[in-house]
Amino acid sequence: MQGAIVVHPDREGRAGARQPEARLEEAAGLALALDLEVREAVIATLRKLTPATLFGGGKVEEIAARVRAAEADVVVVDDALTPVQQRNLEKAWQVKVIDRTGLILEIFARRARTREGRLQVELARLTYERSRLVRTWTHLERQRGGFGVMGGPGETQIETDRRLIAEKIGKLKRELEEVRRTRTLARSARRRIPFPAVALVGYTNAGKSTLFNRLTKAEVVAQDMLFATLDPTIRALKLPDGRPAMLSDTVGFISDLPHELVEAFRATLEEVREADVVLHVRDIASAETREQADDVRAVLGQLDVDMDERRILEVWNKADLLDAEARAEVLQDARRARPPAIVVSAVTGQGVDDLLAAIAGLVDEAPPVQVLTPPGDGAAVAWLYRHGRVIERREGEDGAVTLTVSLTPQALGQFEQQFPAAKVDAAEG
Repeated sequence: MQGAIVVHPDREGRAGARQPEARLEEAAGLALALDLEVREAVIATLRKLTPATLFGGGKVEEIAARVRAAEADVVVVDDALTPVQQRNLEKAWQVKVIDRTGLILEIFARRARTREGRLQVELARLTYERSRLVRTWTHLERQRGGFGVMGGPGETQIETDRRLIAEKIGKLKRELEEVRRTRTLARSARRRIPFPAVALVGYTNAGKSTLFNRLTKAEVVAQDMLFATLDPTIRALKLPDGRPAMLSDTVGFISDLPHELVEAFRATLEEVREADVVLHVRDIASAETREQADDVRAVLGQLDVDMDERRILEVWNKADLLDAEARAEVLQDARRARPPAIVVSAVTGQGVDDLLAAIAGLVDEAPPVQVLTPPGDGAAVAWLYRHGRVIERREGEDGAVTLTVSLTPQALGQFEQQFPAAKVDAAEG
């Protein structure tokens, strides 16, 4: 296992900056997720930025001494570095340097399992690497030379590599477009089945996968680790009245998510855009829960996800980690929250029944209708029980059944197509 020093540059005066200690802890968590041994974690205060190295000369020397003392193999800089800064820091510290964007991309590359996930990560990685080609060829001549006709070997190699990367990016984009079409067809097929769609979103490590497993009785990988889930998973969810819904688990968000990944994962996160209800899972025990929620909303905004309160339900998870006083305060805050919030513990199951009831309430917007089924038409009655919420049932002497049932508009349209002999009217009173 490679040893690493994690450095968080604390830029003074940065607008909306989170607590440097929390950012440093998160960066160390990212390094651990990449199987690095964190030997030291340091906050480096930056009063002004140095274009060549980001850090001032004194800070560069100080970190170099820490690298030697810790016998580190890697320095993780929790900020975006330019190619020149990365090259200069590697020269000064004599170890590999990886910035926040590169770190997240590497984690994604290791964790992606599906073909789509691997395509998306590769596209993001190539987009990131394209600007860093010059680092690979610093030992070659990069100025035009020779006889004034041909460029130097370095320039030729860089241009060749840029062309090859551009070709790979084009190929990946075409393959992803095909994946996008396939996913659109799959969503269209699901829409023909009148089940509401529910999507989980949230900051990485907020407990989405644990909650997903609790709600669906699935066995999705759920670890106390950043980015444990990358590939989207969809399972059936049973609502309190027996109706099914489709629940999807998505990749976790993080502050300063590389824009390459926002674009690359747009196809995956389209599940969120198509959902009838979005569950925003928050780690309510984290001191940074508000800031994390803001980061999630920012990414959702970039994806043009409708933040209509009718569709967003906040799930305040990890209530089991709070003491009694803090839990009582959180429960009181949840009652006043907008969008509405439900306090749960995905580990113990606390509040999950309330969450399911709240989901049912959000997807159950259509007013109930009264359906008269012909005598002996058990298939129509069974269909209504499977796809709707039956409020009242009356049986006539001739065997006809009258149901007062709540259905989504989509489900009602499907029922009328499949069972034209049934009579549908507005419910009384």
